[in-house]
Amino acid sequence: MALHGSRGQIAAAAMGLAVALPSAAQAQSIEEFYRGKQLNMVIGYPTGGSNDIYARAVARHIGKHIPGHPTVIPRNMPGGGSLVAANHVFNVAPRDGTTLSLIAPTIPLEERLGVPNVKLKSAAFNWIGRVAPSVNMTFVMATVPVKTVQDTFKREILLGASARSSTVAIYPAVFANVTGAKFKLVMGYPSSTASMLAMERGEVEGHSTSIEVVRATHPEWLPEKKITPLVQYALKRHPELPDVPMTWELARNDDDRQILRIVANATEVGKMILSTPDTPADRIQALRRAFDATMKDPAFQAELKSQRVELGPMPGEELQKLVVELGAVSPAIIDKVKAIYPLN
Repeated sequence: MALHGSRGQIAAAAMGLAVALPSAAQAQSIEEFYRGKQLNMVIGYPTGGSNDIYARAVARHIGKHIPGHPTVIPRNMPGGGSLVAANHVFNVAPRDGTTLSLIAPTIPLEERLGVPNVKLKSAAFNWIGRVAPSVNMTFVMATVPVKTVQDTFKREILLGASARSSTVAIYPAVFANVTGAKFKLVMGYPSSTASMLAMERGEVEGHSTSIEVVRATHPEWLPEKKITPLVQYALKRHPELPDVPMTWELARNDDDRQILRIVANATEVGKMILSTPDTPADRIQALRRAFDATMKDPAFQAELKSQRVELGPMPGEELQKLVVELGAVSPAIIDKVKAIYPLN
């Protein structure tokens, strides 16, 4: 009996060793692959905005948490509301775990809406993790005689915007088309920074962008009440905007509310990092765990705090599930969004 027990224990130990060895070998392989490598962080926006701030902060810190400690180089690739970068990462970048990217959180919705030049499948990306949700708001200069969103149902507001498929255009345009708010988009500004400069010059009266962009580029605007927030695009009110209504709270019926919530759901995707499709699963796993460690890194957290931007991480596995769910929105709702905001 004792001999039998010993043999059983030996066999069990051997089985455990057999299971452990591939894992150790795999870890060694990941470290060997990344040692001395240079990873690209493809940023679908110009320099200076909150998206650039987040992506560059991740690029500066994530390498020390990836086995082998590769160097991560940020590369800005603006255009088409980040579609240029998204298409590049999906179709051109090597699918080997050496590319990271930050693109617009509306990409999964834009894919479903049939936005021109979307040449990708959002759910096929490997989503590494979210740094923070991206609560957007529409606001005007405090000198504009508009104090609440209800005023915009009576008076037209000129909003600076960039590409028609970017969040700064989609959010206010869908809201206006659903509710009747009189937002007129003035296209052609290359970034939120440029749009807000146009506000200061009096070319336009307002803009729609994330609260992080406003806080990072004009930290005095909100606390000194130099702007008037009118509405926020989110699934729950931001702590700094407790009295500013969310879009879907202003819906006139259940169908409108559903449409506005679907659009606002992109804010949950937020400021995120993804990688290429068809990348080896063990490398994606290593990148996701390195991302998680970066989110807890005191130096990374201190950098975000110094840049006056938020931290609200979501692990890659949860983010991937959220993107898949966004892709499964019923065709009937998608058709309604297309009807009120055709992008073709």
